Amino acid sequence: MARTGRRRSGGARAGSGAQRSGAQRSGAQRRRPSRPAEQGIIPVLAGIAREVDTAVQRTPTRPGVRTKFQVVALLVREERARVMADGSLTASKREQELKRLDGVATLLARIAARDTSLLALLAEDARVSDAARTYKATVMRAGGLEPPEEPAPAEPTVTAPAARNQVVPQSVISRQLANPFLAPDFEAAAERNAARARRLAGWELLEPLFRSFEVAGPGAPACMPLPAPHSMSAALGRALMPHQAQVVEATIRGHRTFLLADEPGLGKTAQALLAAQAADAYPLLVVVPNVVKTNWAHEVELWTPSRRSTVIHGDGDRMNAFADVVIVNYEILDRHVGWLGDLGFRGMVVDEAHFIKNKGSQRSQHVLALSERIRTRSPRPLLMALTGTPLINDIEDFRAIWQLLGWIDDKQPLGKLMTALEDTGLTPADRGFSAAARAAVIDMGIVRRRKADVVADIPARRVADLPIELDGAAGRSIRAAEVALTKRLVSRYRAALEVRTGEPVEVDGVDVELARRVAAGELKDSSAKAKGENVFTMVRRIGQAKAGPAADYAAQLARNVGKVVFFAKHVDVMDQAEQTFADRGIRYASIRGDQTPKVREKNIAAFTGDPDVSIAVCSLTAAGVGLNLQVASNLVLAELSWTDAEQTQAIDRIHRIGQAEPVTAWRIIAAQTVDARIAGLIDSKSGLAARALDGASEEDTTSSTDVQLDALVGLLTDALAAEGVG
Repeated sequence: MARTGRRRSGGARAGSGAQRSGAQRSGAQRRRPSRPAEQGIIPVLAGIAREVDTAVQRTPTRPGVRTKFQVVALLVREERARVMADGSLTASKREQELKRLDGVATLLARIAARDTSLLALLAEDARVSDAARTYKATVMRAGGLEPPEEPAPAEPTVTAPAARNQVVPQSVISRQLANPFLAPDFEAAAERNAARARRLAGWELLEPLFRSFEVAGPGAPACMPLPAPHSMSAALGRALMPHQAQVVEATIRGHRTFLLADEPGLGKTAQALLAAQAADAYPLLVVVPNVVKTNWAHEVELWTPSRRSTVIHGDGDRMNAFADVVIVNYEILDRHVGWLGDLGFRGMVVDEAHFIKNKGSQRSQHVLALSERIRTRSPRPLLMALTGTPLINDIEDFRAIWQLLGWIDDKQPLGKLMTALEDTGLTPADRGFSAAARAAVIDMGIVRRRKADVVADIPARRVADLPIELDGAAGRSIRAAEVALTKRLVSRYRAALEVRTGEPVEVDGVDVELARRVAAGELKDSSAKAKGENVFTMVRRIGQAKAGPAADYAAQLARNVGKVVFFAKHVDVMDQAEQTFADRGIRYASIRGDQTPKVREKNIAAFTGDPDVSIAVCSLTAAGVGLNLQVASNLVLAELSWTDAEQTQAIDRIHRIGQAEPVTAWRIIAAQTVDARIAGLIDSKSGLAARALDGASEEDTTSSTDVQLDALVGLLTDALAAEGVG
C-alpha cells in the first residue's frame, strides 16, 4: 500500500505541474498513458531484472543476485500462466500483458547468456531455497499480489520415501531379538530444548547466519580453536599427525559435532574413527559414496583394530548387525533407512557430505532423517560431516550439513548455537552481528585445514591406497578367473610332486622351491599364449573394472582440490575415464603415446594453464617421464604397474622442484583380488616406507618378472596352505 500511495502522489504532482505551462502540460499528457503500466507485478519484475542485469556485469555473480534472478524468472512464468487463464481480459489486453512479460523474459535471457550458470536456476527441478521463497513473497506484495501460504514443512521420516524398497537383513532381526529394548534417554530432548530464544525471538536468523560467511573479509578464521593434543599415539604404532590429533583431543574434551572440511590427503577418515573411539560412539553409522566404502572398512581395521566393521552390500544379506561400525553407501540407503533408524546408533559419520546439499533429494532426506533419529535417541551423539568442499554453489549449501549436525532446523538455530547467538548481545540489525554470528557457527565445530597449513605435519609425498570392491558381473567374473588360475597352479604342483624322482626331499609344509618352479612354468606359458585366461589378462580385466570407480574418485578430488592427474596403463581404461568426465561436465586434457608432439604440447598447456581444465588423463607409459604437471598435487593411479619404478616416475610428474604442496598419490586397489597382492609385493620390494617418510628410496632393482612370479607363488602357497598340503 505504501508503494501505491507514493505512485499516486507522483501522479498528482505531475498533474499540478501540467497547469504551470504548455510545455509541462504536454509532458504530463505524454506520461499519463504510461501510468496504468506502472502498476502491478510486471514493472516490479522489470525493475529487479534491470538490477540483476547491472549486477551480473560485475563478476562473479553473488548468491543474492542469483536468488533475484530465479525469483523474477519464476514470477514471470507464473504471471504468464495467470494472464493466459484470465477469462476477464480482452484479447488486446491479454496481448499487451504478454508483450510486457516477453520484454522481461528477453532481459532475463540476455542476463543468462552473460552468465550461463544461471540457466541451472531455470530448470524444472531446480531447488528453490528458503531465501528465494521469502524474497518471492516480498516481490509479490510489492506488485500488489498476495503470496500463497507456504505449507508447513513435513517432519522428516525414515519410512516415507521409497518404502516399497525397504529390507531388514536377517542379521538385524537377530540383533533385535538379542536386545529388544533400547533404554529411553530423555537427556537428548532436554538438551535440544534447553536454549530458547529470548532477545532474538521473532528475528529471522538463518539467512543472516548464511550471509555472515559471504561477507567475511580476508583473513577471517575458518577453523574452530583446537586444543593441543596430549598424545599422538594410535593403534598398532600408527602415529597420528599433529593436526589429526587436535580433533581427537577436542572430542576427548567433550566436543561432539564437527564439519570436518580438511583438504583430501589430510586423513579425515582416521580423525573420524579415532574421534568415535574417544567418544565411545558405538555402534557407529558411516554413510559414504560407493567407491570408498571398502576403504572405510580397511581404515577401521588399521586405526581401531579392536572394533569390528561391516559393509552393507545390496540387501545386506552378508552384513553383521552386531558390528561396532556399520558402513553403507548413499545409493542403497533407501533400502535400509528403516532399520538403521531403530538400531540405536550413538554416532554418525557422513563422508563427502556435500552429496546432501540438495535437501529435496531422497538421499538428503534419508540422511537427515537418520541424523534426527540418532539425536532423538542418544543424549550426546558424535555427529561428523566430512567434506573437502563444504560449499558447491552458494552459501546455502551449508543448510543441509548444519541440519545434519543438529545446529539448525528448517526455521531457526538450535541448542548451543542459539545460546551462543543470544550471548553475543547483538541482533541482525547490529553492525557487528555478522562477525559474531560467523564465529559462533565456526565454534560449533567447523574444522578446515589445507595442505599448505599443515605442511610440516605431512610427508613431502605419500602413496595412499584406496581399496574398492568389484561388484556385479565383472567382479564375479574376475574372482572366478582367479579361482580357476589358482586351481591350475595347484594341479601343476600336485603333478610335479607325483613325478618327482631321485632322493626324497624333506619339506616341512609347502615346498616353496617347487612352487616357484611351477609358477615360473605358468608365467612362461602365459607369456607365450595369445589367448586364454592367465595372470596378464586377469590384471588387464581388473584394470578395466576399476576404471569407473577410479574416474569417480578423480572427479571427487577435482571438485575438492582442483587439478588432478589421472594415470592408467591401457587405452580402454583412459577412454572410459574420459567418458565419465565428459558425462559429468568436467573438462580434461588427454596425454597419450599416439599423439603428435604438437597435440601433446597443446594438451599439456591446457591442463597447466587453463583453470577450467581440471584433470589430465595420462598414459602411465607415455606420460610417465619428461612431463612437468606440478600445477596439481594429487594424482590417481587407476592401474598398477609391475614395478615401483614406473609408479615412482608417474608420481614424479607432480612431485618436482618447485612443488609448493605435499603430493598424494591415490592408488586404486581391487580388494580381495590379485591386485591387492601385486600392490603389496611392489611396496615390499621398493622400500615404500622410507619413501613415504622423506621422499627417498633405494634404487629399485626389482624387475616386473619378479613381481609377476611372486604373485603367482603367493596364490599357490596360500591355496596349498588352506588345503593343509604338505
